[in-house]
Amino acid sequence: NRDWLGKYVGMSKLALRPKSTEEVSQVLAHCNRRKLAVVPQGGNTGLVGGSVPVHDEIVLSTSRMSQVVSIDALSGVMVCEAGCVLQTLDEQLSQEGLMMPLDLGAKGSCQIGGNVSTNAGGIRFLRYGSLHGSVVGLEVVLADGSVLDVMRTLRKDNTGYDLKQLFIGAEGTLGVVTKAAILCPPRPKACHVSFLACRSFGDVLDVFRRAKSDLGEILSAFEFLDKESLRIYLDKASKAKNPLPDFDGDFYLVIETSGSNSDHDYEKLEAFLGRCIDCGSVATGAVAQDGAQSKDFWRIREGVPEVLASFGAIYKYDLSIPLESMYTLVEEVRTKLKGEAHVVGYGHLGDGNLHLNVVSEQYSDRVLGMIEPYVYEWTSANSGSISAEHGLGQMKQEHIGYSKSPLAVSLMQGIKDAFDPNHILNPYKVLPTCHARGS
Repeated sequence: NRDWLGKYVGMSKLALRPKSTEEVSQVLAHCNRRKLAVVPQGGNTGLVGGSVPVHDEIVLSTSRMSQVVSIDALSGVMVCEAGCVLQTLDEQLSQEGLMMPLDLGAKGSCQIGGNVSTNAGGIRFLRYGSLHGSVVGLEVVLADGSVLDVMRTLRKDNTGYDLKQLFIGAEGTLGVVTKAAILCPPRPKACHVSFLACRSFGDVLDVFRRAKSDLGEILSAFEFLDKESLRIYLDKASKAKNPLPDFDGDFYLVIETSGSNSDHDYEKLEAFLGRCIDCGSVATGAVAQDGAQSKDFWRIREGVPEVLASFGAIYKYDLSIPLESMYTLVEEVRTKLKGEAHVVGYGHLGDGNLHLNVVSEQYSDRVLGMIEPYVYEWTSANSGSISAEHGLGQMKQEHIGYSKSPLAVSLMQGIKDAFDPNHILNPYKVLPTCHARGS
């Protein structure tokens, strides 16, 4: 009934935990006949209220559907059930020399069915792209209980409409994903992580330009966090250490390279860092000397959202914004709030994904009114998207118009009506209520 931030709370009195596709089918067939609303739920790590009831909907948990069906080491395709935890899958794949194409801070508890249903991104998006490209097959139970089998393990299948794509990012509003076939890349034999400091966001962008050119095929992650993010992390996290204690930068980067030859990759990284320091884009930095230090660097970036959640109130915005203007929004929101709350910016610079977070001791209608709809209006005016990877859920459903045209929303509603005419699947989410009917 409650999301992990405690922001969204439902009133469901019934949670069902099926263990098979057949049981999911029976549940949905029954609920559809009786027009009972159902909320599919995986690891419940979402940030927009998409996996918790709005009212008293039935919760359908996939947590017991946690079997890996097969791993083909030659093709790299893994077939698994929706309730498999992301980190567990990655650990199993490592035994075959493979890895998951996505990596999230919540990997220890999020489930692959939820990842697929929200089209989760994360830190590996720069290298491996979205799940729209990695998912090669799905098994989905539709609202009436029928089972749609588009479970292929082929990379190429050009026969008719690619129906699986409709369910990737649909947030459980069109069907319940029960199995997925995922193309998994080879696990790199060499990995290097660096933690760098920059004096300005212009310098950050220059480092990114150089990284794409100089590091090329071995660049696997390019993350940034601002000064306020690091300050709060060091203040709140237990045993936190600043990798660059002698320099007070305005921005920090975590850059990862991965490849098949450690000496070759390190030589490229060293040359790249030298050029960045010589031209002044990087003020100072450190390269992890072992796996433990690499984890320490990543712990800072992944730990920022965790420490921010310790505040009494947190307003989170997951946005795609053209790189040149990305940090301008953070600065403008900080000026707009005038010290009434902490404003931090961090995210996946490699794919233009800004995580704008505003934190304070308690929720306030005044603070919310200063943030919304300003953030959405600014993002729309600057050709951005109001949801980069978290989805819309119940947080942003009424704001979809900032990123999609009325015609696009109308067509989405037509798809919803076709797949779920009784609107029992995850109602009050994704599409605005003015378009919903019968739920």
